[in-house]
Amino acid sequence: MTESDLLGPRAWGEPCGWAMLKASAEDFQVDELLDIPLSGTGEHLWLWIEKRQLNTEDVVRLLARAAQVPFKNVSYAGLKDRQALTSQWFSIHVPGRDVDVSGVESEQLRILQATRHTRKIQRGTHKANGFRIRLTQLSANRDKITERLKHIQRSGVPNYFGVQRFGRNGANVQHAVHCAERQELPTQRNVRSRLLSTARSFIFNRILAARVADGSWQQAKLGDLLTFTQSRSHFLAAAQELLDPRLQELDLHPSGALWGRGELATQAQVLSLEQRVADNHAALCRWLEQAGLKQERRILRLPVAELSWCYPDENTLELRFNLPVGCYATAVIREIVELLPVNDVDVACEF
Repeated sequence: MTESDLLGPRAWGEPCGWAMLKASAEDFQVDELLDIPLSGTGEHLWLWIEKRQLNTEDVVRLLARAAQVPFKNVSYAGLKDRQALTSQWFSIHVPGRDVDVSGVESEQLRILQATRHTRKIQRGTHKANGFRIRLTQLSANRDKITERLKHIQRSGVPNYFGVQRFGRNGANVQHAVHCAERQELPTQRNVRSRLLSTARSFIFNRILAARVADGSWQQAKLGDLLTFTQSRSHFLAAAQELLDPRLQELDLHPSGALWGRGELATQAQVLSLEQRVADNHAALCRWLEQAGLKQERRILRLPVAELSWCYPDENTLELRFNLPVGCYATAVIREIVELLPVNDVDVACEF
């Protein structure tokens, strides 16, 4: 499956040129931005860890062994890629005892902060992710890049799930379709979770692609379900909501379906569009429903906060920006440049 099969059309035109992403881990830096006051006491040891050449599950295994606890006692807020320099939060449930996990530190892992708290860290607990990205081997017109970046500052980008969500050449989608056609669920929990997430993300991207194609991905339409950037609640767009100034401020957005059980709450043309996409992928939708997932929503438009850029050298573009939890930096980069392959493998980052 190609990128266009997995994502959809770009919103702001053809890429401004070419560049390479993640020639080294330091070219892709991401920090979890936490907005929780930690108590300093409690059953859970919270650790802020900087890692490189390790994925999140690698760190979970290291911490579990060092603390002598089951893997399930180690929690984290979000998944971070191996080929990157990242700082993220973990917590270890160690009631009634002190533990020393400093032995896990190495050239690949540093503990930046350790403190106690009364609760474990939950998935999506952090407020946002802060990115510092260097695009190297840049071949592009700087004036075009500046114009594109200013446009992104004002209007955001389509909130696609990145191609990395779907496996190499869409292999996870094909696997999910195979399971859905047989109405089978993988017995391994991690495989089942990955394929269900893949199927949901694929259907959402199809909905978003249709909205990008008709130009309505950043506009509220009658019958839309609107939601705020950091909210899971939503409300129906009637005539007066179409004029809400928060739409222009990139704080309020139209949303798309994350498929599951229950009736679509959208109305009018929006309902027709989402139902049409679901009908085109009926086996996947039935499979998600039978797996027990419930209808949820995801913003169609991705606001890119605190976006800035510079050129450290003639062939490098450095970007800095913040994104809401669960959104992909590659969705931003895709609207700027086409990515060159690294080691003959298409670059992808799970953020």
